[in-house]
Amino acid sequence: MTKRVTFKPYDITVEVSEGENLLRAALEAGVHINASCGGEGVCGKCKVLLEQGDLESIQGALLTDEEWNLGYRQACQSQVVSDVVIRIPPESLLDRKTLVRKTGMALRPSPIDIAALKAEGLYNPAFQKKYVELPPASLADNMCDLTRLENGLGKRYALDNLAADFFLLRKLAPVMRADNFRVTATLDYAQRLSRKPRIVNVEPGNTAGRHYALAVDIGTTSVWVQLLDLAAGEILGQAADYNAQMSYGDDVITRILYSQKAGGLEKLQRSVAATINQVMHRLLKSHQLPVDEISHITLAANTTMTHLFYGIDPKYIRLAPYTPTVCHTPPVRARDLGLEVPEHVFIYSVSSVGSYVGGDIVAGVLASGIYKESKLTLFIDIGTNGEIVIGNQQWLACAACSAGPAFEGGGIRFGMRATAGAIEEVSINPDTCEPMILTIGMVKPKGICGSGLINLLAVLMQGGVILPNGKFRDDLIMCAPRIRQGENGLEYVLVYAPDTQIGQDITISEVDIDNIMRAKGAMFAGYVILLESVGLRLQDLEQVILAGAFGSFINVDNAIAIGLLPDLPRDKYQFAGNASLQGATLLAFSREMLEEERRVADMMTNFELSETPGYMDQYIAALFLPHTKEDYFPTVSRRPAPRG
Repeated sequence: MTKRVTFKPYDITVEVSEGENLLRAALEAGVHINASCGGEGVCGKCKVLLEQGDLESIQGALLTDEEWNLGYRQACQSQVVSDVVIRIPPESLLDRKTLVRKTGMALRPSPIDIAALKAEGLYNPAFQKKYVELPPASLADNMCDLTRLENGLGKRYALDNLAADFFLLRKLAPVMRADNFRVTATLDYAQRLSRKPRIVNVEPGNTAGRHYALAVDIGTTSVWVQLLDLAAGEILGQAADYNAQMSYGDDVITRILYSQKAGGLEKLQRSVAATINQVMHRLLKSHQLPVDEISHITLAANTTMTHLFYGIDPKYIRLAPYTPTVCHTPPVRARDLGLEVPEHVFIYSVSSVGSYVGGDIVAGVLASGIYKESKLTLFIDIGTNGEIVIGNQQWLACAACSAGPAFEGGGIRFGMRATAGAIEEVSINPDTCEPMILTIGMVKPKGICGSGLINLLAVLMQGGVILPNGKFRDDLIMCAPRIRQGENGLEYVLVYAPDTQIGQDITISEVDIDNIMRAKGAMFAGYVILLESVGLRLQDLEQVILAGAFGSFINVDNAIAIGLLPDLPRDKYQFAGNASLQGATLLAFSREMLEEERRVADMMTNFELSETPGYMDQYIAALFLPHTKEDYFPTVSRRPAPRG
């Protein structure tokens, strides 16, 4: 149920879900309320006056009894439970204008539509269970057990030329006799070379209705596991955890270097396998399912993560001419890689294209469906190695941009990953430079995450606090003491020490801004050069799809304002979610998709940007806010000039 919140004196009304935090509602409405503690309720700066309606509020020590009785409330400590009219008093009304409200980004329809897959004849899992009742062995009929099983399956399901996994034979005899030769066989239809269904498991009785698989997305930062019911055609749930390899390095390059140390590769392999096991067991426990009922695993990961998971030396990924050991990994028995699953479970991984365009991107392209559409599409996954794909049903070109870790908080003094306490939303009063912030989890801030950095840089630029070259204006007297001289030149104090978890002022310096500009410049130069390489321009793009966890938190307007994303009509943007995990899931639900992913990978022509003429020129040109070429950003350049 939605409720209407009207903010006075602006007369701006926004609809929010019942129970929404009032401070978050103000931010959604584009109304600035001074707040610096991240929503924890300890700074007392977000006082508002309740004029009509009801709020569910906590009466903290920061409001006197008199203020409470007059209707004052702390916005960050109040939830909307009815239609309300809120007046922002002078002490909280630091900005007498409204912010430009975020343009909502459309969520691209999920490709995991079981009904649609079935209607198209594509719901066809690569692993299937077949129940069969066989004539019991006797002196008159004493053929071997495997032949009896193969003949029975062939007759019941019109199957020819069945093959069998060797490990099946060790348990076949007792299983056949456990329920008087009534058994359920698990068949693997995913063998690309033989095309023969292969019997990989057999269970006593009819277990065809209990058939599960796992889809896994191994990211540099996190590991996601999705539990799939193959019999019912449902996604039962998903869970995630941080990739334990983070202990050995934040990015793929540092992990490749660690893998070259004695025992390094083995440690990296074991650590990610342990992460998958942990997430898998937690997920199975939450659904009260035994691990024995898992039939197979599909996996998507970038090229380095794939090599490390399989225990393959990634050394040459980072050395010219940047050649991975393998792009199309053959099926592997999961137990051999340290996963705590039955011995019949195999892993099928999505193909990579090159050293820095991996299976996660191929899975994303598969899930997005852009390889089947006529629209010219830009597909972006922003991260340490920002990957981009451009194309349609006729062709696909791809590249990786060495954006660095800035968008994950790396290289920024107070940068951090998107966890509780990370500043994610920022606005700044253009007259006083006083900030309004929100943190993940609405707790005291301890740093700022990638999406927060984008928002902060945008509002600093739009407010005229920083120049297009990323330097602070030193003539803004009204911004003192927020702008001050720091260890690395001028810096802006976002939160003072008493209002933080870390007991330090949280700042952003000119060095931090420079690192963000380098990261966004690498991405934007990649778009331009990849398009130029195929004779196209930014204006030719018909849609832009943002994928990955980071993409879900990007404010598109702010990302365009700083020059990270192309300045295109906002309705051309869509968010695809974790497209890598979606692609892995499609592979589990459809053996046709298992074949299709390899075709998609083969369609993609990889460009090494560092070796592509003109890339460095474009990169240098992009080290500006938003860009040295104003015609790339027509809507940004038309904004009013900063105050003098």
